[in-house]
Amino acid sequence: MNIEILDLTKTLDENLPIYSESAYSDPPLLIEDWCSVQSQGYKVSRVSLGTQCGTHIDAPSHFVEGGADLGALPVEALIGKYLLLDLDQEVGDLDYRGEPILFLKSSAGVEISEELFNSLLALPCRVWVIVYDVSVRGRDVFHFNRALAEADKYLVENADEQAAMQVKSGGEMFALPLKLVSTSGAPCRVVVRQPS
Repeated sequence: MNIEILDLTKTLDENLPIYSESAYSDPPLLIEDWCSVQSQGYKVSRVSLGTQCGTHIDAPSHFVEGGADLGALPVEALIGKYLLLDLDQEVGDLDYRGEPILFLKSSAGVEISEELFNSLLALPCRVWVIVYDVSVRGRDVFHFNRALAEADKYLVENADEQAAMQVKSGGEMFALPLKLVSTSGAPCRVVVRQPS
């Protein structure tokens, strides 16, 4: 069987949009030379960024005071088969088969019904992955995120849109954040291995 590898991670560079709304903005991404081969015999760069920069994972503490932080999530929850739901299509039976990861794929931001959302929340998937924003019809803009956090689920978001559209059912996902503790999230490398 031939295997295809898809990298769903956005590149961290000067073209990466940083979350901003009205009077608030996440910390900017800064990458600068610290020393050079010429001056030190090796090159080191200094990186400064927010915990929710680029493709990243949100811990429950990102939206719930006293919620679990990133260090509470075991690494095995971030690796494994995924249940793929294409939100551009009508979602029928969930056909859940014990996958540890829920991947909600869409080609643009999407609203889902409260009924579908509650069905998804009832699944034991501790890690959810989305491409574009997902909201719950009739609820405020952050209801989706808060409800996930209150259910002690972790959200990987801001995946690369083009790569995500190529993901098919039947593969495995590796969503590996920086190993930070006591943080509400971290940049994350997200890779899918699927039959080609």
